[in-house]
Amino acid sequence: MKSQKPDINHNKIPLFDSSGKKLEHLELDKDVLKRGVNEKLLYQTHVMYAANKRRGTASTKTRADVRGGGKKPWRQKGTGRARVGSTRNPIWRHGGVAFGPHPRDFSYTLPRQLKKHAFFAGICAKLKEGKLIAIESIGFKEPKTKNFVHLAAKLKLDGKTLFLSEGHEKNAVLAARNMKNIAVKEVREATARDMLLADRVVITKSGLKTLNDISKKIKK
Repeated sequence: MKSQKPDINHNKIPLFDSSGKKLEHLELDKDVLKRGVNEKLLYQTHVMYAANKRRGTASTKTRADVRGGGKKPWRQKGTGRARVGSTRNPIWRHGGVAFGPHPRDFSYTLPRQLKKHAFFAGICAKLKEGKLIAIESIGFKEPKTKNFVHLAAKLKLDGKTLFLSEGHEKNAVLAARNMKNIAVKEVREATARDMLLADRVVITKSGLKTLNDISKKIKK
């Protein structure tokens, strides 16, 4: 599956202030845009993150684990019936399970560079869909949920929204804890899975600068 290159006219991100007023447009770095939307890579990373969340605790008992069955049901020969060594064999009722699931680790990882490329592919996808906007800053003075409610209303946000900031926004993180559809992360900690799960992405002005800086350091 080939990457879909975004239209060059879609490289501008609208910048808003906390009152919802549009100020200007910011540009995403060309190094980010040239990667395009690699759907195959996004799918691979999504499967990886989903597999890493699996608990892998499913467990069944084999015939050796089921209690009982030590006595041979009947003698080996002379009864006309098939020979049976234990009443806990898998084809008997109350017997063990043959080839059943056992606890296992489903987690695996992809190369670091691939995960970074996938993250930027997610950024390009949100940009192409018109679901990536920027704000001057979050800058909450108090960790109150009403701050986010007010900001979301001003920006007319709907669905699941991911806020990306340059550094750790403690008040914003605490304010978003009670909101089901809002999450706050640092740009350096965000993943491709975060991009896929979010309906909209809001990045701070300083966070966008960090994003562009990170893109320049990634091997092409």
